[in-house]
Amino acid sequence: MAERFKRSGLIGELSAEFAGTMILILFGCGVVAQVVAGGALTDPQGGLGDHNSIAWAWGLGVTLGVYVAARLSGAHINPAVTVALAAFKGFPWRKVLPYTLAQTLGAFVAALLVRWNYTEALAKADPGHTLKTQFVFSTLPANGNTALPVHEWGAFRDQVIGTAILLLLIMALTDMLNDPPKANLAPFVIGLVVVAIGMAFGTNAGYAINPARDFGPRLASFLTGYGGAWRDQYGNFYFWVPIIGPLIGGLLGAGLYKVLISRFLPTAQPEPGRVPAPED
Repeated sequence: MAERFKRSGLIGELSAEFAGTMILILFGCGVVAQVVAGGALTDPQGGLGDHNSIAWAWGLGVTLGVYVAARLSGAHINPAVTVALAAFKGFPWRKVLPYTLAQTLGAFVAALLVRWNYTEALAKADPGHTLKTQFVFSTLPANGNTALPVHEWGAFRDQVIGTAILLLLIMALTDMLNDPPKANLAPFVIGLVVVAIGMAFGTNAGYAINPARDFGPRLASFLTGYGGAWRDQYGNFYFWVPIIGPLIGGLLGAGLYKVLISRFLPTAQPEPGRVPAPED
């Protein structure tokens, strides 16, 4: 019975990670589809949003995804978060792969839904399903802009830095020994972190900062007509950058938090008046 409960507990956690990541991608890829594909068909073009609306929708997607999954799984909804928590917060390493697979599957399913829902707009704006609309689903160096000479390693650097910032701040905002947001506002503030990263670090690589967020939709787009999904605008294999970069960056950010902040925080102590004095 106990073993069955453990299994069902893990199933619940994985279900939450799937659902939370799916919500994130529905809003994230959905807003990019609206801005890029829908906006290409307005007169004048660009009438359905811009970079700021993309940044805000991604941030709100994170917030809502975290609220969906938090009680059951902790709402990692990002393999970089899962790996960092395993390395620095005692999250079981045996759960890292199942969590990662659930997150990636949630992102994949959500991207398929966005792809289906925006079928007409994508086909009209980009009949050949090229890089012009590929970044609705997955990231590219310089967002596909060849006028900005950012290649794989420049984008890799960007993903390491962006994800390090994300994890340092997540660790700070969820550390009960620090001064975390009260009244269950941490998911909202973490969403604002993603908005800020998008507005400050969105140029060089599209701020994937999440391997599941990029790989799941990339696979979905490849299976639905985007034959060049694995390569960038220069013809180079690129899909590995938003996988490896965030994993390394997440470890660096969580490690920096531990070195710079966590080790100096006071340990939890009983509050005077809250714990009954022991009887003689």
